[in-house]
Amino acid sequence: MTPTFVPTTTPQRPWSCDAFVALPDTTADGAMLLAKNSDRPAGECQPLRYWPRRQSSAASSLHLAYLEIPDVEQSWAHLGGSPYWCWGHELGLNEWGVGIGNEALFTRDLAEHVTQSRRGQPPPAGILGMELVRLGLERATTAQEAVSSITELVAAYGQWGSGVPGRPIEQGAYDNSYLVADTREAWVIETSGHRWAAREIRTGSYAISNQPTIRTEWDQASQDLIDHAIEAGWWPTSENRPFDFARAYTDPGTPLQVSHVRLQRSRHLLADAARHGKIAFDQATRVLRDHYEDTFLGGPYFTAALPDLMTLCMHDSPAGFTWGNTASSAIMLLPDDPDQLPHLWWAAATPCTSVYLPIFPAAASVPNALALPTATVVAERPENVAVATYDAQSYWWQFQKLLDHVKGDERAWLFNDRQPQVRQAFDPLQRRWAEELPDIQREAVKFIQAGNPYGRKLLTQFTKRCADQALETCTNLLAEFDGR
Repeated sequence: MTPTFVPTTTPQRPWSCDAFVALPDTTADGAMLLAKNSDRPAGECQPLRYWPRRQSSAASSLHLAYLEIPDVEQSWAHLGGSPYWCWGHELGLNEWGVGIGNEALFTRDLAEHVTQSRRGQPPPAGILGMELVRLGLERATTAQEAVSSITELVAAYGQWGSGVPGRPIEQGAYDNSYLVADTREAWVIETSGHRWAAREIRTGSYAISNQPTIRTEWDQASQDLIDHAIEAGWWPTSENRPFDFARAYTDPGTPLQVSHVRLQRSRHLLADAARHGKIAFDQATRVLRDHYEDTFLGGPYFTAALPDLMTLCMHDSPAGFTWGNTASSAIMLLPDDPDQLPHLWWAAATPCTSVYLPIFPAAASVPNALALPTATVVAERPENVAVATYDAQSYWWQFQKLLDHVKGDERAWLFNDRQPQVRQAFDPLQRRWAEELPDIQREAVKFIQAGNPYGRKLLTQFTKRCADQALETCTNLLAEFDGR
């Protein structure tokens, strides 16, 4: 079986992805929790890679997909989950415990840029949202520094470029929102072209999807945020009410039902978890795997893999109304405690058919299979990237293959029978790893604080053992399903 990714030629916009943050006052262990589902075209491989510190000269440049920008002298080490072709990341966590995830936004600025480009007068190329995620991780030791890095780059360069392989910019472009968190602070940034607004999240939880959530209150913003909207005719000068960023900048030609229902669902699940105690790792996985179970909908009419709605855990629809699949999912835990280490739990492909692996930036590596099909990426225009092909050595491709086997075929006839078997196989593994993690972390921290490299080795071995067990279980499930 050699599945391939074939870029679609339909004009469907690249909407989807969901993210949320839970602050220490509402989490079970008192650690900041940042989570994201990365939704991408079906079959687009998304490995997880470790990028070490990078030092550059003051005069060096950084080559991105569409332009060159000045590099910085010191770039920090980080973990990044990225489409196989992309220099930037969909999500990531750096060595300082700064985590970032982004979402596509469809704004009035973007709509005007598309119109201009189709008339033969495109705006200057900019930085992709995924590149901004990586740049924020590389240049920040705190969430506030990441906010400053991202917003300064947005203001300077804008975001005009395709985020989808095989798509021209007019079809694959989007503006972005970001959730940024460290051990103590969390921020939401929402952008439109060269402009932006940012708000600190001070308590509780906060979710974002593919629509602006900042309304009349923010903590930082572009100086001309309001003037630009008024001059463009998006906000009437006679309006006797506080300026509403979301209302002014949201493209009225983009339907919100594709994002608003998912946004409200994640908010509801987070609030429900908080009402029943505190938000913990298990509650985060419940949100990320959601298909509207336990609602008046009763879950999908047929199966989650034959979707009738766009859900938090997204599956490719034969009808084409979903954008593809959730390509990876991550839960980042950011404790404000020197005796604990920031880490993420990462799942390849759709989280409802996958398992979350514990991975530490402090380990300074990931198992090789997680970084395949390639461990190095050269930034190039998405329109020109090669088609993704199956790689038997890639961890991600094995879980994509498992998803295909659980479905059975495009109509997903076997999903309802096989998906519970996947959970029965993986859930005990995940619980065991979660039980083992505190002791392993405690021992590793002692060595790391003493300057002994054995601490990093302990973390590396732990992740490798978990990944090997996950792959073995995946292989056994594939063999079992093939035998029927």
